[in-house]
Amino acid sequence: MKFIECHVATPLEECEARDIKGLYKKAREGIIKQFTGISDPYEEPLNPELVVNSKGESINQSVEQILNHL
Repeated sequence: MKFIECHVATPLEECEARDIKGLYKKAREGIIKQFTGISDPYEEPLNPELVVNSKGESINQSVEQILNHL
């Protein structure tokens, strides 16, 4: 089986807006330590085979892009 790296590109602001569990809020308040994107750095992959822009596409568009790549 071949490994395909797929990066789901989502701005931090969008991640926080979608956060139904309140984890980003807790991280910003210091309740959760070492939270990626808040207190720990987030490093995007250098050479993913596929980049899906989750903010600019619908779920169906993103799934179609992934399936087409496969």
